[in-house]
Amino acid sequence: MKRKYWKWYVIGAAAVLVAVYFAVPTVRTYVDHAAAVLGSADVGAVVDFIRSYGAYAAVISFLLMVFSSVIAPLPAFLITFANAAIFGWWQGAILSWSSAMAGAALCFFIARALGRDAVEKYAGKGALASVEGYFQKYGRNTILVCRLLPFVSFDAVSYFAGLTSIGFWSFFLATGVGQLPATIVYSYVGGMLTGGVKYFVTALLCIFALSILGVIAKGLYNDRQAKKAAGEKKNG
Repeated sequence: MKRKYWKWYVIGAAAVLVAVYFAVPTVRTYVDHAAAVLGSADVGAVVDFIRSYGAYAAVISFLLMVFSSVIAPLPAFLITFANAAIFGWWQGAILSWSSAMAGAALCFFIARALGRDAVEKYAGKGALASVEGYFQKYGRNTILVCRLLPFVSFDAVSYFAGLTSIGFWSFFLATGVGQLPATIVYSYVGGMLTGGVKYFVTALLCIFALSILGVIAKGLYNDRQAKKAAGEKKNG
């Protein structure tokens, strides 16, 4: 019964947001512009967009990150780069980390309220299926493992976690710890993006290096789990 009520709360909130989007020109302009800027994959455009709001830049960045978390195809790392370029790397890291956490929590509760059928239609059946493989393989450690792997969809993990029996605080803690390394690296690199092509290439190399580290960490974890399973089987 409780889940049923939450489902209608989410549907009601979504209906209100859609109504506001169509009824308030300012909101519609902001959302359309934000989607276009993120879709351009241009860090400079994202920086200019956030800076254009002056004293409210941090608030706009926060909302933008939450927006990108819920709308899976939009690249959140661009916002992380932009935050570092605007606010400095460590202040930008704090802003990016906290807003991404808010977005992850929202995705989690949306999935828990609406159920699998609705989430598959919204987030994509293929994306959820790929994440489901990680949950089957790593069990309770899935959230932490996936957050350490840059090539695994942040949003899909949050949505799928909401469909499982995992508790919110366990999910929230693993997300916070797991996404911290990537946030720090992206923010540090983002702080150098104002230097032109040279620094952009450096950013790409750092992202590539982070991905490699993620693959290595995944391999080490797999080996450890395999040895543990073999030991338990032998002792059994």
